[in-house]
Amino acid sequence: MRVEPIDLKRVKTSSIKTRKNKVKVADFSLPYKKGWTVRQFLDSLPRILKTEELRASAEAIVTAQKNNRQVILAMGDSVIKVGLSPLVVQLMESGLITAVAMQGAGVIHDTEIALIGETSEDVAVTIKDGSFGMAEETGSFLNSTIKSGAGKGMGIGEAAGEALSSIDAPYKHMSITYNAYRLGIPLTVHVAYGTDIIHMHPKADGAAIGKGTEIDFRRFTTIVSMLENGVILNIGSAVILPEVFLKALSVVRNIGYDVKNFTAINMDMIQHYRPLKNVVERPTKTGGQGFAITGHHEVMFPLLAAWVMELL
Repeated sequence: MRVEPIDLKRVKTSSIKTRKNKVKVADFSLPYKKGWTVRQFLDSLPRILKTEELRASAEAIVTAQKNNRQVILAMGDSVIKVGLSPLVVQLMESGLITAVAMQGAGVIHDTEIALIGETSEDVAVTIKDGSFGMAEETGSFLNSTIKSGAGKGMGIGEAAGEALSSIDAPYKHMSITYNAYRLGIPLTVHVAYGTDIIHMHPKADGAAIGKGTEIDFRRFTTIVSMLENGVILNIGSAVILPEVFLKALSVVRNIGYDVKNFTAINMDMIQHYRPLKNVVERPTKTGGQGFAITGHHEVMFPLLAAWVMELL
């Protein structure tokens, strides 16, 4: 069978002026001008794709703040390790973050920053002789704090904040945990036992750690019950905090809280399955909006923080 080439003269065309187009020059960026303010720079960015999502994220945070709604920051320890603690503290002080949830490693790095102004050992070196994770001060301080706090019915976050407030830690003004306690902002710590260096310390008490993180889960669930028309922002937690959030949301909906419309944002260097499904997509199927913004924290979070502060 011989196949003849189709006759393209039969094709019907139409004018590009009548076609609906997704890209318009009105949405293009503006050429940079030396001496611009931050606001002028932000307004010059293209109103396309992820820039628009970043803009919408900032607007959602400011709207929530103005309406006295929750803005929950669920953060991986990488937020601290790339130097963003001062921005988090600023947003807390400005009322733009109303609650913080950390993984176990978060409170560890945050405590070390408060104690000595440094953190994050070279694991590739210290794992060779088994000295990895064996810092005496970190393990002793946090394990004692967690045990004492659990005995008083305190979660790990509150206990660590109280303990840091009672000592002369030279860099505690840089600590998210301390500043949350100082400002009366709930900070919860969610632990998977065996994943954190303080679990290897001689003073580690599994029962106390379990009790502390159990209290923090229930405190976090109370915060999620007030998330309607608020914002949940997950930065740098690929597994633990997305799972904790999904379970907390299920609990409050099961009990009867009306938590259906909110903004869910995930920011990370790559988009993982659990943050996409458990933060951005599944929880917002009843309403609200979800954004997934990819990029390095040390670049993207300052952009978001600047946009929020400028809009405020």
